[in-house]
Order: sequence, then C-alpha cells, then structure tokens
Amino acid sequence: MARFTFKLPDIGEGIAEAEIVAWHVAVGDRIEEDQNLADMMTDKATVEMESPVSGMVVELAGAVGDQVAIGAALVVIETATAAAPADITAAPETAAQAETAEQYGAENPGVEEVVDTPSPLVGEGRDPLATASGKGEGVKVSPAPTPSSSHSATPSGSRPLLSGERGSAVLASPAVRARAKDLGVDLATVKADGDRVRHADLDTYLRYGSGEGYHAPDASRARPDEVVRVIGLRRRIAENMAASKRAIPHFTYVDEIDVTALEAMRGDLNANRGDRPKLTVLPLMIVAICRALPGFPMLNARYDDEAGVVTRSGRVHLGMATQTDAGLMVPVIRDAQDRNVWQLATEIVRLAEAARTGKATIAELSGSTLTVTSLGPLGGIATTPVINRPEVAIIGPNRIVERPVFVRKEGGGDEVRRAKVMNLSISCDHRVVDGSDAASFVQAVKRYLETPVLLFAD
Repeated sequence: MARFTFKLPDIGEGIAEAEIVAWHVAVGDRIEEDQNLADMMTDKATVEMESPVSGMVVELAGAVGDQVAIGAALVVIETATAAAPADITAAPETAAQAETAEQYGAENPGVEEVVDTPSPLVGEGRDPLATASGKGEGVKVSPAPTPSSSHSATPSGSRPLLSGERGSAVLASPAVRARAKDLGVDLATVKADGDRVRHADLDTYLRYGSGEGYHAPDASRARPDEVVRVIGLRRRIAENMAASKRAIPHFTYVDEIDVTALEAMRGDLNANRGDRPKLTVLPLMIVAICRALPGFPMLNARYDDEAGVVTRSGRVHLGMATQTDAGLMVPVIRDAQDRNVWQLATEIVRLAEAARTGKATIAELSGSTLTVTSLGPLGGIATTPVINRPEVAIIGPNRIVERPVFVRKEGGGDEVRRAKVMNLSISCDHRVVDGSDAASFVQAVKRYLETPVLLFAD
C-alpha cells in the first residue's frame, strides 16, 4: 500500500488559492481513477478536481467554504500500488487551455456510486487535461460558479447518506437531496421528468403522489433557526456587491416612459414573427440603448479606479443580469449594436439558458461594458440597481402598467386616454458620470421607445 497526495494545481493565472465549494468524496470512500473529488472555485470559474488514481480516501484538506492554497494537499489517497509516486500535482498546461474545456460531454459512466450532482451552474462536460506526470486527467473546468450543499462531506469522516444517494440509480442535486431529507421523502419513490430528480419533480410528488408517509408541514408551526454558510457563488456576489457599494458613489435617476405605441408594435411583430423567437420588451430596449449610446460614450465604459483610467468602449457588450437557482449571473451579449431585434431575442434566450444550466463559458460571463437588469413582471415601480463594477452604469426597466394619462390636444386642452407606462431606472458612478448626462441619456432612450418606428430607421 502507498499514499498518493493530490495537490491543488495551478488553475489560472494569478490565482493563489481556491475555495472548496463541494466535496464529492468522504474519508473512507473507495474511489476510481477520474472520479470527481471536489469542486473548487476561483474568481472566474468552478473547477472540478478528478482523481488520477484509484484507492481509498484517507484525508481531505478542509470543509466546504475553506480556502486551499495552490500547491497544497487537497486529498490523500491510499492506493494498492506500492510504486505510486508520493505526490503528483495535476494541472492544465495553460489557463487558456482550461478556459476552452468542453461543456457538453457525458458524465463519467465508470463511477459505480451516484455522487452528489453539482447545482445547475456547474457544466456537465469534461475535457481531459494533462497532469504533471504526463498521464491522468485530474482537472475539469466549468466556467460558471456554483454553491455547495450544506450536506457535503467534511474531513471528519464519511457524510450521512441521503435518500437514494447510494445503492440506487437516483440522481439529484444536493439541494434536492437536502429538501427530500427534511421532508422525509425517499427520492427512490419520486418519478423524475428527465435524467434526475429536480425540485419540480419533488413538488409534483408532494402534491399528487406522496402517499400516506408524507404529511404537509404546518405553515404556522415554528421551525428551528437555520445557519447557512455564505460560500461559493453567494460569497462572490456578496463580496462584489460590497466592493461596488464601498468604492462607487452611486446615484439613481428614474423617468417614466409611455410604451403604448411600443407595445402595439411589439404585438404586430410577434403576430408576424414566423419561426423567430417571441419578442419581449428587452430586445427593443437594447436597440434603443445602442442607438442612444454614441451620444453618451461616458456611460458605455469601464473605470479602473486604481490606475485612474476610464476606457470608453467603441462597442456595446451588454451584460444581462440573470437570476439562477444559485444567485445572480451576468452573461454578456457581444456587439449588441450590430444585432437586430430578432437576433437579440435569440441571443437573450440562449445566454439565459446557458447561465441557468451552467453551460455559459467564461468568455460569455465577462467583458461587459454596460448592464441591464430587469425583474420582469416583478419589476415594481422603481429600482436602484447596484453597478456591475468596473462598469460605470446599470439600467433597470421596471414593470409596465396600464393607467389613464392626460394628453394635450392639438387644438388646445387636455384629454384622458388609456396608456401603458413604464419607469426606467439608471444607476451611475458619480465619479465619472454627471447627473445631467444620465438624465439626458434616459431622455434619448425614451424618445426611441415612445416613437418606436425610430428603432428601425437608418
């Protein structure tokens, strides 16, 4: 018998340490070569660590949420081969090679036990990357970060089994397993609409097929306090939002826009769209933003406050704030200024789905010059969005409501008519954007949206 030390490899330029966001093994587990050991998160990506050897896990580096330095021992494995080296550090040849890893491959069919499946933000593909020894795969990159389950294993010993976790073919995320355990539901009895049990399947089971063993919780009954560690993507969101608010003096401007004509035109376009995607307000608004921005280049910019340099972008790489199960992500519509409304609608759907399923690449999640954030039908009256640093502005359309408005008649006097109106919010970095610039920009966008034929005029 020999002990093999798997060290945390160099998984990106300038990365000194990575956070443990999920363990997929516990002390005492027997593992196979290429089996997923842990998910490690850096500032830019979640990286899946795979074992280059088979054996039994005897030591783990820390608990979920702990930071591990590059080159430090991550997992110690007892192998049956005496000739096994004392330690090998698995590492991609370059950071660029890691970033281009495939995102759509099948899961490893050689692992007998069903391991905890990462949250939807972790890509399901794999890309074999060479180890320092020239063999073994060792590392798999998923560009979208993911939170971990509170039921992940720790170095203190084997984790408790959750319903359907071992000895069955049930696949489910850690969050679904934890919820099923709290409800006393055996996941093996839940019918999955797909390759794994999801929250929707559990909801259907509880509503229609729970049998006699399940009793709906009493909503009025007191429950014990729950302590939730802020780790993974949620920690990154917290750090980024805090840094943005600390460093940037925000101000928000809100204006009301009459979108009656815009909504009528959108209805006509959708009625004649053919096989093209259905238009929402968002692609039309993006066209208006892109048409207005050339007159306000200070808003389509990134500010390096340490260097004291503002880079005004000649192209619009529009960030699109997207809510996922694990938190807020911002995929980027590249060169939005060159796309028509149908192309924008298609790209919006594609990027939102990629973010929610964990298939968005690092390139699709970085490099935005301006961000739009919308709560859709929950949009409320007004918002004060937080700037996506190092950008200098963020735009927040709010909910469209119908109400009576006064309209000046050509011959004099007023008349009351039914109108659809929407508030548009913009938050700006007051260090580089003046209030008059923000107000003037929103007025320019308002002109395009209230006279929507201008969106298609040369």
